[in-house]
Amino acid sequence: LPRYLNFIKGVVDSDDLPLHVSREVLQESRILKIIKKKLVRKALSMLADIAENDKRIAEAQEAKEKGEEAEEEEEEAKPGQKKQTTILFPKFWEEFGKNLRLGMIEDGTNRARLTKLLRYKSSKSEDSLTSLDDYIKRAPEGQKSIYFLAGESIEKIKQAPVLEDAMERDVEVLYMVDAIDEYVVGHVTDYAGKKLVNLAKSGVKFEELSKKDKAVQKKRAEKYEPLTKWFKDVLGEKVTKVSLTSRRTKEPLVVSSPEHGVSANMARIQKGQTLQEKSLDGGAAKRVLEINHLHPLVDEIFKRVQVDDKDKTAEELALVLFDVASLQNNFEVDDSLAFGKRVGRLLRQSVDIAPDAGLVEEDVSEYTAAIEEEEEEAKETEEVAAEDEKPSEDL
Repeated sequence: LPRYLNFIKGVVDSDDLPLHVSREVLQESRILKIIKKKLVRKALSMLADIAENDKRIAEAQEAKEKGEEAEEEEEEAKPGQKKQTTILFPKFWEEFGKNLRLGMIEDGTNRARLTKLLRYKSSKSEDSLTSLDDYIKRAPEGQKSIYFLAGESIEKIKQAPVLEDAMERDVEVLYMVDAIDEYVVGHVTDYAGKKLVNLAKSGVKFEELSKKDKAVQKKRAEKYEPLTKWFKDVLGEKVTKVSLTSRRTKEPLVVSSPEHGVSANMARIQKGQTLQEKSLDGGAAKRVLEINHLHPLVDEIFKRVQVDDKDKTAEELALVLFDVASLQNNFEVDDSLAFGKRVGRLLRQSVDIAPDAGLVEEDVSEYTAAIEEEEEEAKETEEVAAEDEKPSEDL
């Protein structure tokens, strides 16, 4: 068996194996190759049966809870198998899910079979695992893609600004929280005719635009072209592209990854791999800046730039907003010291403190006076205590 199925143990009995066994014979044996192929397919078929039985049992339990009579489908156990009476696949996935995902990367021949066994939690199924087939069944008829978002944990994924758009549109999103998931989706570009789309990348579309909407979008881009060009000049090589965002978001800026580039999460994973090449570390993640032209801060920047494209306040604000958006979308801030200073200057400005105002001078005398007063009181207390002890000594 391949290494991704190394958790399966068993004995194969065959009359066709050669009597004279050696390593060379075993490696070149046509019979062994056929046995391996059959065993892998049999193992995956058994796992698919478990998943299918889970669905049948879950439906029966749901019908029972509703007080309905479930349609009894007497399933006889296959030879060599026990009849399944409880839900088993979630526990199996928790234990050996990584093995199956490794198989997605290594075993191209059985990738289609393995894809059916993939399970993830989603925005509409946070308490239980869902398959790609179940996702497609729940999706609206016109939805052409399967949307997902990868991160360190479900809690962090929920904080991502790029998720906000999907939630507002009531689009289900798969949550991928294991490091291997990013590699898996790299080998599965589509499933059942639906493309797998990473929300962390640019160019995400939830619906096709009408001819009128496209015309409006074009005119909007022309109006804000000076702003996108100004942002590109200010940020320079930090971003590969600047455009107006089509996402429904309350954030002023969204930093995403190029459609065919490395995502911020993948860059983080690669950076954490000890033997990773330097050229593939987290710094290799390119950034695309998406501007929300409806946000009041962006509108203020646009007004200032139209008057003076050298406006220092607009530049400071743009750089701070870019660094904040980078952090929100799992990118690193290139210069944390400069970021901290910019935030400090903007905070000073917001409460009318001069940018060059130094530290407040401290009057230490108020502390020394209090200390002297406390010492004087302590001395008086000691004298009174000494006077109280004198009569007892005379007696």
